[in-house]
Amino acid sequence: MTGIRNPEALVLGAGGTVGFGVVGALLEVGSPVLAVGREGARMDALAQHFADEPGLTLLPSGCIRDDQDAARLAKTVRKRKRPLRAVFASLASPWESGRLLDRPADFLRRKLELDLIPHLAAARHLLPLLAESNETAHYILIGGPHAERGWAGYGHASITAAAMRMLAQVLHEEANAMGVRVQMLSVDQPISTPANECNACAEWPSALAVGRCAVSLLSRTGVAAAPIVTYSSERARPPEKTLFSDFPATPWTAADHGRDC
Repeated sequence: MTGIRNPEALVLGAGGTVGFGVVGALLEVGSPVLAVGREGARMDALAQHFADEPGLTLLPSGCIRDDQDAARLAKTVRKRKRPLRAVFASLASPWESGRLLDRPADFLRRKLELDLIPHLAAARHLLPLLAESNETAHYILIGGPHAERGWAGYGHASITAAAMRMLAQVLHEEANAMGVRVQMLSVDQPISTPANECNACAEWPSALAVGRCAVSLLSRTGVAAAPIVTYSSERARPPEKTLFSDFPATPWTAADHGRDC
């Protein structure tokens, strides 16, 4: 007995606001999703919200802080013996307000360790895994609106976001030879959430809209493969077809099905 297995997509930071939206957008287009995030209430809420979705798998890898965590995650994903075609990385520490000049220098070092180094560690170990695919694979980072200009009261966040933007451009160039397309989706407006809906502006996107825009980058007929792509509401519309109309089917055996699902 044979069947078809669709490629999986891995979401890092799935318990966060944007990560939640990416998970929803992937499930919406029929993609199996591997969700990784810090264990706790947010991941529990994710599991409960999508409890009826058989395509969602929560991996017990927790958050990524360094090479060791990333290597462990890559090993876990490889053991699934299913094709991985996309990684979405939405990793960031909680915002802390305050003037940068009022903080010790170690504060900025710590923010870089929390908000930049995990992205590099994840890419180092997951890009080779994506490169094993016979099709073009995608690595999508998601960044905020404060990378191009200083954000008053959150200067440290602007510095780390600018560094992440450059990291995306460097990875874009270096991963090209591996057959992996690295891009960063730059979201230039705050995210509208139930918590801020009373003060949210009409143009603020929802987390699902951001997720849909990020997923649209997997299309082979979409935006040119620029390293930085700005969020567009045009690309955040509900999908009209499943994602895997763009991907060839992969045969698998009934034994594979029992092991992986």
